[in-house]
Amino acid sequence: MAGSDGRARLAVDIGGTFTDIALEVGDKLHSAKVLTTPQAPEEAVMQGVDLVLRQAGVPASALAFVIHGTTLATNAIIERKGARTALIVTEGFRDSVEMAFENRFEQYDIYIEKPKPLVPRYLRWPVKERVNAQGEALTPLDEKSVQALLPLIKKHKIESVAIGLLHAYANPAHERRVAEILRQALPDLWITLASEVCPEIREYERQSTACANAYVQPLMARYVANLEKRLKAIDLVGPLYMMMSGGGLSTVATAVKFPIRLVESGPAGGAILASRIALECGLKHVLSYDMGGTTAKICLIDDGQPQSSRSFEVDRVYRFTKGSGLPLRIPVIEMVEIGAGGGSIARVDALKRITVGPDSAGSEPGPACYDRGGTLPTVTDADVALGRIDPGLFAGGTVKLAPERSGQALAQAVGQQLNLDGPLAAFGVSEVVDENMANAARVHAIERGKDFAARALVAFGGAAPLHATRLAEKLGLDTVVVPTGAGVGSAIGFLRAPVAYEVVRSRYMRLAKLDIALVNAMLAEMQKEARDIVRAGAPDAVLHERREAYMRYVGQGHEIVVDVPVRTLTQADLATLQQAFDATYGQLYGRTIPGMEVEILTWTLSVASPTERPMPQALPPSRPTPAAHGRRKVFDAGKTDFVDYAIYLRDDLGAGARVPGPALIVEQQTTTVVSPNFDALVDGHGYIVLQRRRAA
Repeated sequence: MAGSDGRARLAVDIGGTFTDIALEVGDKLHSAKVLTTPQAPEEAVMQGVDLVLRQAGVPASALAFVIHGTTLATNAIIERKGARTALIVTEGFRDSVEMAFENRFEQYDIYIEKPKPLVPRYLRWPVKERVNAQGEALTPLDEKSVQALLPLIKKHKIESVAIGLLHAYANPAHERRVAEILRQALPDLWITLASEVCPEIREYERQSTACANAYVQPLMARYVANLEKRLKAIDLVGPLYMMMSGGGLSTVATAVKFPIRLVESGPAGGAILASRIALECGLKHVLSYDMGGTTAKICLIDDGQPQSSRSFEVDRVYRFTKGSGLPLRIPVIEMVEIGAGGGSIARVDALKRITVGPDSAGSEPGPACYDRGGTLPTVTDADVALGRIDPGLFAGGTVKLAPERSGQALAQAVGQQLNLDGPLAAFGVSEVVDENMANAARVHAIERGKDFAARALVAFGGAAPLHATRLAEKLGLDTVVVPTGAGVGSAIGFLRAPVAYEVVRSRYMRLAKLDIALVNAMLAEMQKEARDIVRAGAPDAVLHERREAYMRYVGQGHEIVVDVPVRTLTQADLATLQQAFDATYGQLYGRTIPGMEVEILTWTLSVASPTERPMPQALPPSRPTPAAHGRRKVFDAGKTDFVDYAIYLRDDLGAGARVPGPALIVEQQTTTVVSPNFDALVDGHGYIVLQRRRAA
């Protein structure tokens, strides 16, 4: 959402360890990184905003807008610190959220732990009503059964209620009436309707999403209101936008109504940044690599578009095993995320293996080298011990490191257990992290029918440039791009995001018997809802629209996504949809099934404000490499020993500058490691492009 009026634009990304701030004033970028304050996240936000505004010499009143992404909703679910929530269901379906999919994500684990519902059984309450899949009321709503819940809400001091009635996606009348009765009696009660937050088929996912939304809604509403108040106190006159998990911006009102759509807002910003960089650099196939303080994220990007999905899991019980978390049906940029950030804790397990994460030291107490009380070694401690991080330049000097603490923690937790000296213990931790990330990337690509051939790695986040060349070596990639402001990459991505919103409706229909009039009426209603929300944030923009149908052969269990023409559909479009389904199905599975009927379960419609599509620039002419700022001993993976690395300051490297490896390129929020197998070039955008040396 880059402004064209030359006014300043500010973005804030709250992570588990650091809160990142990015400020653009015209073409000039300013950034700051401050430790997150978990007990009061807005404190770190205001510290960072004050720091970057003073750095740029810009008053808050000059800001055109502020964009905010946060892990607050995610952390509330993981830490079970949300509101006291109740769930109202159709009589007889009280245990749907506990029964879940009725499968075992770990087939042979006899002690399997399943994810616990956010709402315990004694707070899941039935009402008498029944609607079928066609939206027909089989049993009218018994309003007395709703009235009977009012004393229970007061008795259990319920702050928020989720209403998830059977088949309400097809007819939400009963859910709306239940909400109306509750609001009349308890006007301060927060209420989430599953038919609004997730109007889709599949009962468990719908109720799980509604419960999660209700669980975090009071917390998010209070936080956003408090943040707006703090921003206005420093004379901010521009609006506050919230980053959504699907890669679009939304107004505060929409974010407060559907806070569950914020759960992956930070990583979404990073994927948007990587997508733009792919277009700017003329890279058709990209692997986005975002490594922060708590987690590392990988996203596949093709033709400037990240992979997207309508499903996501939060709070996985089994590390990062699919199926072990709470499912959310929300628009999300699809990526794989593992507990491999700078703050991830390293240890030796019972089998004498080095393991890293998923738990993190966070910002309090932080890695051992922060000297804030942390005694357990982390990935950052390993990087410090390996010489990759200059203690005097870390985080722009805002965080003072104590390297000796890293050595002590690594020796005690890893070295002594495996009889390894300090550097080898640190190297073992680093190698495990890099291999975990490489393996996650391989699996993620294979599951989606993708490969790594000719992909470039776009690395950002405070820790990614430290590990990028080693990850590229493991994956066989020849090109790594480290963008300007890489340490606050997700926040910069926020500034590139459109105002956008997606609406979904489940309406089961056989394609051969498609009711065109009903579909057109439904799409018109969806279009109005999406446009009204986007217009609130982008009142004058020419909006772009996309429509999709989730289709499958009759009898199949899951659907594929097919593009739908953005216009009023006619009877002739039955053939158009069939052809589109055949083409998509054939591309995914290598064949179609002749003679099988096709059905449509769900329709989605998304509306977005336009974003400028950048054009690739030619590489600038070479220029002399400036003198090195100094030299430093860094542990080399190939030689398993320390070797001399030249140190360069990124601010000294203009377009066309070349830096031969091995070297360290240091900037305010991160350091790029140029391994001996790579050379670096600064392109016309100011990005560091690392190219693998060809064998002689």
